[in-house]
Amino acid sequence: MKRKVVKRNTIQRKSRKSKSSVSVKGKWFNYLLGASCLFFLFTIGFHYRSGLAYYFGFKSSKVIEKRESKRLTDVRNFQLLTQYADKVVGIDVSQYQGQIQWNQVRTIEGAFPIQFVFIRATAGKDKVDSQFERNWKESKNNKMLRGAYHFYRPNENSVAQATLFIKTVTLQKGDLPPILDIESFPKNQPMDSLKAGLRRWLTKVDQHYGIKPIIYTNERYYEDFLQDDFSDFQFWIANYNFFAETMQDDWLFWQFTEKASIDGIEGNVDVNLYNGTPKMLHYMTKR
Repeated sequence: MKRKVVKRNTIQRKSRKSKSSVSVKGKWFNYLLGASCLFFLFTIGFHYRSGLAYYFGFKSSKVIEKRESKRLTDVRNFQLLTQYADKVVGIDVSQYQGQIQWNQVRTIEGAFPIQFVFIRATAGKDKVDSQFERNWKESKNNKMLRGAYHFYRPNENSVAQATLFIKTVTLQKGDLPPILDIESFPKNQPMDSLKAGLRRWLTKVDQHYGIKPIIYTNERYYEDFLQDDFSDFQFWIANYNFFAETMQDDWLFWQFTEKASIDGIEGNVDVNLYNGTPKMLHYMTKR
């Protein structure tokens, strides 16, 4: 009797080599990712070494008082102010800074003198800043160049907005030009209508004070909507990008941060650089 031969199925085993290969690749990827992150942090640290040294007390023997946790933006602020040490530093304020102790407003970080201030006066057709009168008077007493700005509301009558500003602000000899702050987009109207309204505001204010206003806006708004149609005006540009380190030639002022700390003012403060010398800034004032 023949023995029945039972065929055994051959079980194919997966190669351990492939698993090992995948594991090694994964480890290498993690190593590369970690190394890239460390390199990035090292690059940032090296680039901002002056600011970091200042805050950690290595730059000088001066003992720096402990403050609330310093943000990386403070390091950038110090770096930029050092880089543009030949420019003029100023701030801008409104009722959102509360009651400012102007006799304490001197410098930023005890190193960079504050030489000018823009103060919000009005917004829209019916809003007067609750701190304007006080800020306007006290900044002058603090021997600081001052200027007033209007926050423009696109969906309100432009002439009424200009009238409110003129009624609220009295410019004296030595004051900076009026500022038109435009940051918002209109509702239910084209941009051409907005531009026409801006032009009416600027013309009315110019005719009243005899000094040409300056336009404040952010960089994107400027490039997309205002640069070409308002090339006959000078601009104050806001750009807080952490990696933005260059003031463009066509920016009269650069608002480079909204998060500075200044003695005499509670909370964050906007800081600006004037693209010129102190003498040039004085030439801009009302005669």
